[in-house]
Amino acid sequence: MNQRFSGKVAIVAGGTGGLGRAVSLAFLEEGAKVVVTYRVQSEWDSLKDTGGANLSGRFIDVTDEAAVGPFAQEVAAEYGRVDALVNAVGGYAGGVKMWETDPKVFDLMLALNLRSGWTLLRAVVPIMLKQGHGAIVNVASSAAFDHAAGAAAYAATKAAAVAMIDSLAADLKGSGVRANSILPNIIDTEANRRAMPGADFAKWPKPEEIARVILFLCSDDARLIHGAAVPVYGSG
Repeated sequence: MNQRFSGKVAIVAGGTGGLGRAVSLAFLEEGAKVVVTYRVQSEWDSLKDTGGANLSGRFIDVTDEAAVGPFAQEVAAEYGRVDALVNAVGGYAGGVKMWETDPKVFDLMLALNLRSGWTLLRAVVPIMLKQGHGAIVNVASSAAFDHAAGAAAYAATKAAAVAMIDSLAADLKGSGVRANSILPNIIDTEANRRAMPGADFAKWPKPEEIARVILFLCSDDARLIHGAAVPVYGSG
Protein backbone atom coordinates (compact mmCIF):
# COMPACT_ATOMS: atom_id res chain seq x y z
CA MET A 1 0.00 0.00 0.00
CA ASN A 2 1.28 3.45 -0.93
CA GLN A 3 2.06 5.49 2.20
CA ARG A 4 3.00 8.83 0.63
CA PHE A 5 1.31 10.71 3.47
CA SER A 6 2.57 8.75 6.45
CA GLY A 7 3.11 11.18 9.33
CA LYS A 8 1.46 14.03 7.45
CA VAL A 9 -1.68 15.98 8.33
CA ALA A 10 -4.47 16.86 5.91
CA ILE A 11 -7.46 19.12 6.43
CA VAL A 12 -10.37 18.18 4.18
CA ALA A 13 -13.10 20.81 4.31
CA GLY A 14 -16.41 19.26 3.40
CA GLY A 15 -14.69 15.96 4.04
CA THR A 16 -17.83 13.89 4.58
CA GLY A 17 -19.74 14.67 1.36
CA GLY A 18 -19.74 12.77 -1.92
CA LEU A 19 -16.28 13.83 -3.10
CA GLY A 20 -14.90 14.90 0.27
CA ARG A 21 -15.53 11.48 1.80
CA ALA A 22 -13.54 9.80 -0.99
CA VAL A 23 -10.68 12.27 -0.47
CA SER A 24 -10.67 11.73 3.29
CA LEU A 25 -10.59 7.94 2.93
CA ALA A 26 -7.85 8.12 0.29
CA PHE A 27 -5.65 10.21 2.59
CA LEU A 28 -6.28 7.78 5.45
CA GLU A 29 -5.38 4.81 3.26
CA GLU A 30 -2.05 6.47 2.50
CA GLY A 31 -1.17 7.03 6.13
CA ALA A 32 -2.24 10.62 6.76
CA LYS A 33 -3.87 12.03 9.83
CA VAL A 34 -7.07 13.62 8.52
CA VAL A 35 -9.19 16.39 10.02
CA VAL A 36 -12.50 16.93 8.27
CA THR A 37 -15.03 19.70 8.57
CA TYR A 38 -18.67 18.78 8.22
CA ARG A 39 -22.19 20.16 8.48
CA VAL A 40 -24.30 17.00 8.24
CA GLN A 41 -24.09 14.85 11.35
CA SER A 42 -25.19 11.64 9.64
CA GLU A 43 -22.39 11.98 7.07
CA TRP A 44 -19.83 12.39 9.84
CA ASP A 45 -21.23 9.41 11.75
CA SER A 46 -20.90 7.25 8.65
CA LEU A 47 -17.34 8.35 7.92
CA LYS A 48 -16.29 8.07 11.55
CA ASP A 49 -17.38 4.43 11.60
CA THR A 50 -14.90 3.58 8.83
CA GLY A 51 -12.19 6.20 9.28
CA GLY A 52 -10.20 4.79 12.19
CA ALA A 53 -7.97 6.42 14.77
CA ASN A 54 -6.27 8.84 12.36
CA LEU A 55 -9.54 10.60 11.57
CA SER A 56 -11.07 13.49 13.47
CA GLY A 57 -13.90 15.85 12.60
CA ARG A 58 -15.14 19.31 13.46
CA PHE A 59 -18.68 20.59 13.00
CA ILE A 60 -17.97 24.02 11.57
CA ASP A 61 -19.22 26.53 9.01
CA VAL A 62 -16.13 27.20 6.92
CA THR A 63 -17.59 30.42 5.57
CA ASP A 64 -17.38 31.86 9.11
CA GLU A 65 -13.96 33.43 9.52
CA ALA A 66 -14.42 33.80 13.28
CA ALA A 67 -14.75 30.03 13.53
CA VAL A 68 -12.22 28.93 10.90
CA GLY A 69 -9.25 30.87 12.28
CA PRO A 70 -9.33 29.21 15.71
CA PHE A 71 -10.05 25.84 14.08
CA ALA A 72 -6.89 26.04 11.94
CA GLN A 73 -4.78 27.09 14.93
CA GLU A 74 -6.23 24.23 16.95
CA VAL A 75 -5.27 21.69 14.28
CA ALA A 76 -1.75 23.13 14.01
CA ALA A 77 -1.33 23.07 17.78
CA GLU A 78 -2.61 19.52 18.14
CA TYR A 79 -0.67 17.95 15.27
CA GLY A 80 2.26 20.34 14.91
CA ARG A 81 1.77 20.76 11.17
CA VAL A 82 -0.69 21.07 8.29
CA ASP A 83 0.67 19.47 5.14
CA ALA A 84 -2.40 19.57 2.90
CA LEU A 85 -5.62 21.53 2.62
CA VAL A 86 -8.38 20.31 0.33
CA ASN A 87 -11.51 22.42 0.03
CA ALA A 88 -14.36 20.22 -1.16
CA VAL A 89 -17.07 22.60 0.07
CA GLY A 90 -19.39 23.81 -2.67
CA GLY A 91 -22.89 23.91 -4.04
CA TYR A 92 -24.82 24.07 -7.28
CA ALA A 93 -27.84 26.08 -8.32
CA GLY A 94 -28.99 26.36 -11.90
CA GLY A 95 -31.78 26.09 -14.39
CA VAL A 96 -32.80 29.74 -14.06
CA LYS A 97 -31.93 32.65 -16.33
CA MET A 98 -29.50 35.11 -14.79
CA TRP A 99 -31.99 37.96 -14.45
CA GLU A 100 -34.54 35.65 -12.83
CA THR A 101 -32.11 34.23 -10.26
CA ASP A 102 -33.02 35.01 -6.66
CA PRO A 103 -30.31 37.19 -5.08
CA LYS A 104 -30.32 34.80 -2.12
CA VAL A 105 -29.22 32.03 -4.48
CA PHE A 106 -26.35 34.19 -5.72
CA ASP A 107 -25.33 34.91 -2.12
CA LEU A 108 -25.41 31.19 -1.33
CA MET A 109 -23.21 30.36 -4.33
CA LEU A 110 -20.76 33.08 -3.27
CA ALA A 111 -20.59 31.64 0.23
CA LEU A 112 -20.21 27.97 -0.71
CA ASN A 113 -18.06 28.26 -3.82
CA LEU A 114 -15.88 31.28 -3.10
CA ARG A 115 -15.99 32.47 0.49
CA SER A 116 -15.34 28.98 1.84
CA GLY A 117 -12.00 28.86 0.06
CA TRP A 118 -11.14 32.45 0.88
CA THR A 119 -11.77 31.88 4.59
CA LEU A 120 -9.90 28.57 4.77
CA LEU A 121 -6.91 29.96 2.89
CA ARG A 122 -6.61 33.01 5.13
CA ALA A 123 -6.47 30.69 8.13
CA VAL A 124 -4.25 27.90 6.80
CA VAL A 125 -1.78 29.58 4.44
CA PRO A 126 0.06 31.43 7.26
CA ILE A 127 0.55 28.10 9.03
CA MET A 128 2.01 26.54 5.89
CA LEU A 129 4.23 29.56 5.24
CA LYS A 130 5.63 29.36 8.75
CA GLN A 131 6.55 25.70 8.31
CA GLY A 132 7.87 26.31 4.78
CA HIS A 133 5.77 23.74 2.96
CA GLY A 134 2.22 22.69 2.13
CA ALA A 135 -0.14 21.80 -0.69
CA ILE A 136 -3.57 23.27 -1.37
CA VAL A 137 -6.25 21.94 -3.70
CA ASN A 138 -9.49 23.84 -4.21
CA VAL A 139 -12.37 22.04 -5.89
CA ALA A 140 -13.72 24.35 -8.58
CA SER A 141 -15.65 23.17 -11.65
CA SER A 142 -15.48 22.91 -15.42
CA ALA A 143 -18.22 25.58 -15.27
CA ALA A 144 -15.47 28.04 -14.39
CA PHE A 145 -14.63 27.99 -18.11
CA ASP A 146 -17.72 26.40 -19.70
CA HIS A 147 -20.39 29.00 -18.94
CA ALA A 148 -23.67 27.27 -19.72
CA ALA A 149 -27.08 28.92 -19.84
CA GLY A 150 -29.04 28.95 -16.61
CA ALA A 151 -26.03 28.77 -14.31
CA ALA A 152 -24.69 32.31 -14.09
CA ALA A 153 -24.33 32.40 -10.30
CA TYR A 154 -22.64 29.00 -10.19
CA ALA A 155 -20.31 29.68 -13.11
CA ALA A 156 -19.36 33.13 -11.85
CA THR A 157 -18.43 31.91 -8.39
CA LYS A 158 -16.48 28.92 -9.68
CA ALA A 159 -14.60 31.15 -12.14
CA ALA A 160 -13.79 33.53 -9.30
CA ALA A 161 -12.54 30.59 -7.22
CA VAL A 162 -10.11 29.60 -9.97
CA ALA A 163 -8.90 33.19 -10.27
CA MET A 164 -8.40 33.33 -6.50
CA ILE A 165 -6.19 30.23 -6.51
CA ASP A 166 -4.26 31.47 -9.55
CA SER A 167 -3.50 34.76 -7.80
CA LEU A 168 -2.68 32.96 -4.55
CA ALA A 169 -0.21 30.77 -6.43
CA ALA A 170 1.58 33.92 -7.62
CA ASP A 171 1.66 35.19 -4.03
CA LEU A 172 3.17 31.88 -2.88
CA LYS A 173 5.90 31.61 -5.52
CA GLY A 174 9.14 30.43 -3.95
CA SER A 175 7.59 29.80 -0.53
CA GLY A 176 7.42 26.00 -0.63
CA VAL A 177 3.60 26.14 -0.53
CA ARG A 178 1.71 25.11 -3.67
CA ALA A 179 -1.88 25.85 -4.69
CA ASN A 180 -3.93 24.30 -7.48
CA SER A 181 -7.53 23.94 -8.58
CA ILE A 182 -9.34 20.94 -10.01
CA LEU A 183 -12.21 21.21 -12.46
CA PRO A 184 -14.77 18.41 -12.13
CA ASN A 185 -17.88 18.17 -14.24
CA ILE A 186 -20.71 15.95 -12.99
CA ILE A 187 -19.41 13.53 -10.34
CA ASP A 188 -21.06 10.16 -9.75
CA THR A 189 -22.52 10.86 -6.31
CA GLU A 190 -25.82 9.81 -4.78
CA ALA A 191 -27.04 13.41 -4.81
CA ASN A 192 -26.29 13.83 -8.52
CA ARG A 193 -27.97 10.52 -9.35
CA ARG A 194 -31.09 11.64 -7.51
CA ALA A 195 -31.04 14.98 -9.32
CA MET A 196 -30.57 13.41 -12.78
CA PRO A 197 -32.12 9.92 -12.66
CA GLY A 198 -32.23 9.58 -16.44
CA ALA A 199 -28.52 10.23 -16.98
CA ASP A 200 -25.91 7.68 -18.03
CA PHE A 201 -24.06 7.29 -14.72
CA ALA A 202 -21.36 5.18 -16.35
CA LYS A 203 -19.99 8.29 -18.05
CA TRP A 204 -19.58 10.20 -14.81
CA PRO A 205 -16.20 10.10 -13.04
CA LYS A 206 -16.25 8.39 -9.66
CA PRO A 207 -15.31 10.32 -6.51
CA GLU A 208 -12.50 7.84 -5.89
CA GLU A 209 -10.98 8.61 -9.30
CA ILE A 210 -10.97 12.33 -8.63
CA ALA A 211 -9.60 11.74 -5.12
CA ARG A 212 -6.55 10.06 -6.64
CA VAL A 213 -5.83 13.20 -8.68
CA ILE A 214 -6.22 15.37 -5.58
CA LEU A 215 -3.82 13.20 -3.60
CA PHE A 216 -1.32 13.35 -6.42
CA LEU A 217 -1.50 17.15 -6.40
CA CYS A 218 -0.96 17.15 -2.63
CA SER A 219 2.01 14.80 -2.85
CA ASP A 220 5.70 15.47 -3.42
CA ASP A 221 5.28 13.81 -6.83
CA ALA A 222 3.46 16.98 -7.94
CA ARG A 223 6.05 19.43 -6.61
CA LEU A 224 6.37 20.99 -10.09
CA ILE A 225 2.62 21.70 -10.38
CA HIS A 226 1.65 25.09 -9.01
CA GLY A 227 -1.10 27.48 -10.09
CA ALA A 228 -2.78 24.90 -12.33
CA ALA A 229 -6.47 24.30 -12.99
CA VAL A 230 -6.69 20.58 -13.76
CA PRO A 231 -9.68 19.10 -15.63
CA VAL A 232 -10.89 15.88 -13.99
CA TYR A 233 -13.75 14.68 -16.14
CA GLY A 234 -12.04 12.61 -18.82
CA SER A 235 -13.31 12.29 -22.37
CA GLY A 236 -16.73 10.75 -21.66
